Amino acid sequence: MNVPLFPLNAVLFPGGPLPLRIFEPRYLDMISRCMKHDAPFGVLLIREGREVGPATTHTVGTLATVTDWYQGSDGLLGITAIGTERFSLVDAEREHDGLNVGNVELLPPPPSFVLPDDYLALPPILESVMNDLGRLYEDLDRRFDDAVWVAHRFVEILPIGLEQKQLWLESDDVPGCLKMIEEALHS
Repeated sequence: MNVPLFPLNAVLFPGGPLPLRIFEPRYLDMISRCMKHDAPFGVLLIREGREVGPATTHTVGTLATVTDWYQGSDGLLGITAIGTERFSLVDAEREHDGLNVGNVELLPPPPSFVLPDDYLALPPILESVMNDLGRLYEDLDRRFDDAVWVAHRFVEILPIGLEQKQLWLESDDVPGCLKMIEEALHS
């Protein structure tokens, strides 16, 4: 699968929202093409470099599809995208306009399972936080009984480092993630 790549200082999880303000011509063109063809783009965490200019990235990321767009009062394009599937970057090339395009291989999702009884205190906390986060999370499909979904939403919103978030994106250890979340909430 060949997709345009968007290196960011953010980690996107499947099912999670991603608000972006687009101003670079290469990304304006990319978003336009993605919306026209209902095609995804790949989001990868920047390892070195910046969002504007050249950057090296991690090799595991998440496909994203545009779900909403608007033009800001400053004239910039604003979009909301939703993460769909994790992928591994096989190889990439930089096009003449500076856009990176990658050949990606989809990764299987972590096995889904019902949230264990030990973690039943997490959904009410998560729901309260999501309600406080407003518009970005209000239309999100909510699956508070799904352990993978709960783990992904918490890792998105917890104030932990991007490299730690990236490790959890790459991991299928959902029980370990839930344990980390509980420890983080109690510390």
